[in-house]
Formats: sequence, C-alpha cells, structure tokens
Amino acid sequence: MMPTPGFPSSTLDSGGAPIWITDLAAGDPNHILHVVRGIEPAEALEELGAKPGLIQSRELPDSKPDEWTSLPCAALGTEPGSCAVLLAGRVGEWTFVYDDSGFTFDDALTEALSVDGRTAAKSVLTINGDASLTYAVDGEQVQWVNVDDLVLEEDLPGMPAELRAAFEAAGTVEMEGFEPGEADVLIAMRAACALANLTLTLSDIRRLPLLILPLG
Repeated sequence: MMPTPGFPSSTLDSGGAPIWITDLAAGDPNHILHVVRGIEPAEALEELGAKPGLIQSRELPDSKPDEWTSLPCAALGTEPGSCAVLLAGRVGEWTFVYDDSGFTFDDALTEALSVDGRTAAKSVLTINGDASLTYAVDGEQVQWVNVDDLVLEEDLPGMPAELRAAFEAAGTVEMEGFEPGEADVLIAMRAACALANLTLTLSDIRRLPLLILPLG
C-alpha cells in the first residue's frame, strides 16, 4: 500500500488505519479518538466525565488476550463490554484520548474540551462503518464531517485551514468499492491523527506516560 501524504508507511495498517489505533483496538471496533491542544491528559479525561479518583497510571500489556479485548481493556483486566475504557496521553501540545467503546460520543464533550480558546476534534468509527469528525474551537463546534457525504474536491476548500491541512495529510487509500481519490471510511481517523501530529506506532505510545479510566 502506498503511504498517504502525511503518514510514513510504518504508521498505517494494510487498510489505511493509523496502526497505533489498530493495535489498541478490539476486533470490529466501535471507537472514538479525541484530540485536544493545550491541556493535560487528566484534565481531558475529567472533561469527558472522569471522576479524578478513578484515573489510573498504567502501562499497556504486551498483547491482547483475544480479538474481542482492546489493549486498554486488557490493561485494566475488565471484561470486554462491561465498561468503556479510555486511554490518554500527550504528544507535544496535543493530548489524545482513545475510547475503546464509543461511549464518549456526545458532540457537547468535544465543545467542552475546546473551551478557553482551545482546539479539539473527535473522530468516530462505529461497528457499522459510520465515520465522522467533529472539530471545535473555543467551546463552539466549527465543523462536522460525515465521511459518507464527504467530497474532497468540493468540501476541503471550505474547511478551516488547520482542518483542511489535516485532511490533505490524511489523503485517501485505495479500497474495494471506492473510486480513486474518494474519501475512504478511515480518512477521519487519519485526519484527527494528522491534526494532532499522532503519526505514531504502538511502540511510540508505550513510551508515553499513560492514564487509563473505566467509564460507564
């Protein structure tokens, strides 16, 4: 597979997903990636509903016990499906929160992450293949992108410059059933990673101080 413009080939899986997310996720994932500039991981988790006393510092295990258990879920030792597990870390100015079960879906949470002049984005990919990205600045939603309706040539020029650059870096991946240059189902996840400079591998994630939280 040819790398997309902003991603070294080692940072994408064979289907075009950011490989660190693939390595964290359970099979057939229903998951969310939040990114926010300018706050610490613990603060981001609290904005997403965490009680401070439940936030834990953890290292990720070497592997998943089975295909239905996410790596964050394995780190906590919880039963898959019993709760969502959120994993948070920081790379440069950006904090990420990976939600292994899609529990933190509400767009109001993205707006809350972006208050006080911050920028935040949320990429959603459901088990049914629904994909979207929400982009918020200073407490207000600025853009919502439904990947099913995304026409890159028409829609990119109207996006805020920072978001447009992220989608340009995300590029497109050839997939069965998609025309060349058509937005594939994983473009929003790549765009969120490009926005927050998360062109990483799981080994890179393991080197970060990580916080983990059971939620729901």
